[in-house]
Amino acid sequence: MGAQPHKAHPALVLFALSVGAFAIGTTEFASMSLLPFFARDLHIDAPTAGHAISAYALGVVAGAPVIAAFAARLPRRTLLVGLMAMFAIGNALSALSPSYHWMLLFRFLSGVPHGAYFGVAALVAASLVPIEKRTLAIAKVMSGLTIATVLGVPVANWMGQILGWRSGFFVVAALAVLTMTLVALYAPRDAGDPKASPMRELGALGKSQVWLTLLTGAIGFGGLFAVYTYVASTMIEVTHVAETYVPLVLIVFGLGMTLGNLAIAWLADRALNRTVIGVLLWSAAALALFPFMAGNIWSLSLIVFLIGIGGGMGTPLQARLMDVAGDAQTLAAALHHSAFNIANALGPWLGGLSIAAGYGLVSTGWIGCALALGGLVIFLIAITLDRRPDMVPAAAE
Repeated sequence: MGAQPHKAHPALVLFALSVGAFAIGTTEFASMSLLPFFARDLHIDAPTAGHAISAYALGVVAGAPVIAAFAARLPRRTLLVGLMAMFAIGNALSALSPSYHWMLLFRFLSGVPHGAYFGVAALVAASLVPIEKRTLAIAKVMSGLTIATVLGVPVANWMGQILGWRSGFFVVAALAVLTMTLVALYAPRDAGDPKASPMRELGALGKSQVWLTLLTGAIGFGGLFAVYTYVASTMIEVTHVAETYVPLVLIVFGLGMTLGNLAIAWLADRALNRTVIGVLLWSAAALALFPFMAGNIWSLSLIVFLIGIGGGMGTPLQARLMDVAGDAQTLAAALHHSAFNIANALGPWLGGLSIAAGYGLVSTGWIGCALALGGLVIFLIAITLDRRPDMVPAAAE
């Protein structure tokens, strides 16, 4: 007999995938917390520096569908390793950026593999467990991202203050190399899908439920980024605390996001639609309170924690996309992260416009509230048009 197929251990696979999520989460959120430092070094103001955040997000938006459509036939393990290699290179180049415009280019390139990595990782995670536990399995992968907001981002911010902002991007590149090693060791050695094709994957784009679910994330999650992108600047200029407090408040945000990610996934495995509605309402309320609580370090920390809890919305939307995408699973899963990075671009852009118009840093809370409510309206339209019950949807099919 030939060699026996590699049997993946679910816990080790989920850990390997979560390390990649940790690396991505660190660079995605740390670049926001490092914004005051690279803005100062590159001689630009905060709203202009926010364009570097948007450039990364646009890289995700552009890269996810292209990679997912044209690489769907590849073994998922091979694809994940390749995506992390691209991610490592992009972040190493970001650390070497000689000017603002080079920074924009390298942040865009860093974002290109992001969506496809998370999309494929989510499919691998879901394939390891029974369907009624899939949302929680996806959440365990995503916990790497949320733990990054507790550990990776504050450490990168601290390194930015002590060693310079470039060190944060070098650390992310090293984490990406570690992920490549772990995925190569532990991920299932699948043969790929010979039936996959760009046209089959693009079939997802003809489904209205796919678009409505993507729009829910693109609009509804933008509120969190509108506030989070400028929270370091808000602390320094509005709350009037020393820069050394910034990492502590970022840890508080990360704790909220970590708790929200797991709790919301547990709820979503029981009532998917109602969970998404509840999270959007929660986010709108927390973001509306932000302007009133930003003046004091204690109240600011509380509201940042509550806003962080709403960050768990991504996992149930990922699960919903798996149900409405049909055969185009890879593209739909990757597009989910394109949608969330449209939110990552939209939120900072609208927040920057509000700040530049003279409404102040705390006005990002009002922008965020409006975006969360907009996402809620879109999702209500989606479930009104959908005939399936609010259960684990695939069980009924």
